[in-house]
Amino acid sequence: MYRFLLTPRWWGINVFVVLAIPFCVFMGAWQLGRFEDRVQSHNAAEKEPDASELKAAPLHELLPVDQKTSGRTASATGRYGEQFLVPDRQVDGKSGSYVLTLLRTDGGKALPVVRGWLPKGRPVPAPPTGEVAVDGALQASETPGTDGVNASGGLPRGQLGMISAASLVNLVPYEVYDAWITLAKADSGMTAVPAAKPQNTGLDLKAFQNLGYTGEWFVFAGFVVFMWFRLLRREAEAAEDVELGLAPEPSGTG
Repeated sequence: MYRFLLTPRWWGINVFVVLAIPFCVFMGAWQLGRFEDRVQSHNAAEKEPDASELKAAPLHELLPVDQKTSGRTASATGRYGEQFLVPDRQVDGKSGSYVLTLLRTDGGKALPVVRGWLPKGRPVPAPPTGEVAVDGALQASETPGTDGVNASGGLPRGQLGMISAASLVNLVPYEVYDAWITLAKADSGMTAVPAAKPQNTGLDLKAFQNLGYTGEWFVFAGFVVFMWFRLLRREAEAAEDVELGLAPEPSGTG
């Protein structure tokens, strides 16, 4: 009655099931691991002092930006150079632009400094002249998935959609740090831009998405097993009917 299991069709079904189940289990376990990592990061962050409350440190001591240094107060000195607007950014629920100015440091590289936020239509203040010392919350370069980022391009000259060294590399003739800072006290009457929390930490929406994906992958594995048994049972019942003469034997079997 189960001779049909040796047909090429069922060989294909069985191979698919044998490969699909471990793959689904692996993906479910991987997503669960991602969720557990976020829980551990959240618990560790709860025990650590707030990054903004730690003593300011020179910029070079905090690079590259990671979960521990993101939000730390970084100090740098230099002269302000090119200035850009980063439009369509919200502060306190209002839409406006970040005012980003590149600080040419003594080391030659430029540090993007968000000097503050302005509502639409407000004149953009010129940066301070001469040698300046700045302190600000260190932030990782933005990516296309960062909230508020405009990755579509097509912005007017002097505007940026994303704060990153990659987006500035073709706009200025010198190297740019793969990080930026936001001043705790904004310049020239602008509103200070609050520091963002490090990405991939804490029990945020993405963490619970990982948990949801975990359940989905295990459901997929169960569905594959269910469908295999359902097809097996239907085929076995059909074969039994043929043996009992209750149904004509299908042509081309085997």
